[in-house]
Amino acid sequence: MDENRKPDGIVLTEAQKRSRRQRSIAIALALGVLVLLFFAVTMVKGPAVLVRPM
Repeated sequence: MDENRKPDGIVLTEAQKRSRRQRSIAIALALGVLVLLFFAVTMVKGPAVLVRPM
């Protein structure tokens, strides 16, 4: 293989890589907060979560 060949596909700049990482972290944090919110609401409601109206 030729080692001087350009890589296939898109090559991101350092700024783009940093932006992608920050966006991924923000999405993960938002998802974590949502999970904690659902957990907290479930704990506050207690066993009533399992009671279905007829």
